[in-house]
Amino acid sequence: MDWRSQGVLLSARRHGENAAIIDVFTSEFGRHAGVVRGGAGRKMAPILQPGAQLDVAWRARLEGHLGAFTVEPIKSRAAAVMGDRKALAGLNALCGLLQFALAERDPHPDLYERTLLVFDLLGESEAWPLAYVQWELALLEELGFGLDLSSCAVTGSMQELIYVSPRTGRAVSRQGAGEWASRLLSLPNCLRGVGDGSLEGVPDALATTGHFLSTRMAPQLGNKPLPLARDRLVEALRASPTS
Repeated sequence: MDWRSQGVLLSARRHGENAAIIDVFTSEFGRHAGVVRGGAGRKMAPILQPGAQLDVAWRARLEGHLGAFTVEPIKSRAAAVMGDRKALAGLNALCGLLQFALAERDPHPDLYERTLLVFDLLGESEAWPLAYVQWELALLEELGFGLDLSSCAVTGSMQELIYVSPRTGRAVSRQGAGEWASRLLSLPNCLRGVGDGSLEGVPDALATTGHFLSTRMAPQLGNKPLPLARDRLVEALRASPTS
């Protein structure tokens, strides 16, 4: 049993005296774990940082075994985010949610490509929070919990869509909301992928996606709380959403 691919490192933890168990997200093989011999050593530890792009080869005697990885570095993303508290929080949120949400060895090639795009924006573009918002929408869609933000659930209109129903995940217009407006979630332009590129609506957008991550996705995964890394990202963006 063996394969070779590229993947992004989600986590690494010490295993025994000098090895590490790593979790890698690949296009063809999904989220996949394995042992890296010497992974906790002085040479490998700097390579095995969350967000790193790796060339990985996995081998095991039987398919159900944990197996072992050999890895070669392709791209380190640590340097790009270390001086940026928000970008670092974004990287950790991506890694945390992927580990939380994806079943091991279940491929998600489209989500993988979208994930790489967001990782590569971190620390390189001020607009990365907008891409991250769309990534959370894509994660919900990929796992079968997608939102319908195309038209008003009440009137069918595509104008003035400013709310989301917390029950159905459908957009609601200003007119359609009526007396229920106070019970609806916010639908900022950035959540619909439109607008002037401002980051101002990002915290409200993440409050809306967070509702569905917590109430739709998490109950199907053992009803565990969302990763704290996501909470820290939301806090960091809410503290300074436009800078």
